[in-house]
Amino acid sequence: MKKFLIVGLGNIGEKYDNTRHNIGFKIVDAFVKEHQSTFETEKLGDIAKLRIKGKTVIVLKPNTYMNLSGKALLYWMKKENISLENLLVITDDIHIDFGTIRLKGKGSSGGHNGLKDIQDKCNTSTYPRFRFGVGAGYKKGGQVNFVLGQWSKEEESALIERIPTSVNAITSFITDGLANTMNKFNGK
Repeated sequence: MKKFLIVGLGNIGEKYDNTRHNIGFKIVDAFVKEHQSTFETEKLGDIAKLRIKGKTVIVLKPNTYMNLSGKALLYWMKKENISLENLLVITDDIHIDFGTIRLKGKGSSGGHNGLKDIQDKCNTSTYPRFRFGVGAGYKKGGQVNFVLGQWSKEEESALIERIPTSVNAITSFITDGLANTMNKFNGK
């Protein structure tokens, strides 16, 4: 039986709830709700466990803050004996237009501190990741404030459509594999 670990990246705490940097949390919250499960606080994060077409799926929202995401991810991969190819990390990306989805099987951190920590802890950059474009609507030097900023009204409105598409992409990754999911959802 295959096991999957789906990890949404974000920062804990109310002040980060509706920020661009927390899109990973927002997407996995919707995914867990769609599959009629709930999160429980466990070691190093909030965990939901569910089954999709006979496959066990562990969903993680690390409580280690973004820059130390690798610690929680590695703990749960080892605890649940999940291989790298059955891992999917969901994060924001300023290098992609708002709302655009890009899944890849490997790649650089792209300057993203959460992905840097995962790469350091896992000692590889070869693992599936799901990047949700937040765009680059900031002036030079304003990147941190932008990603830690709240969504605009227009973005919030567009997320109503983009979140369900993202949930469908995660389900596709579990049921149809990375290559098929990339073909179906990349650039959407």
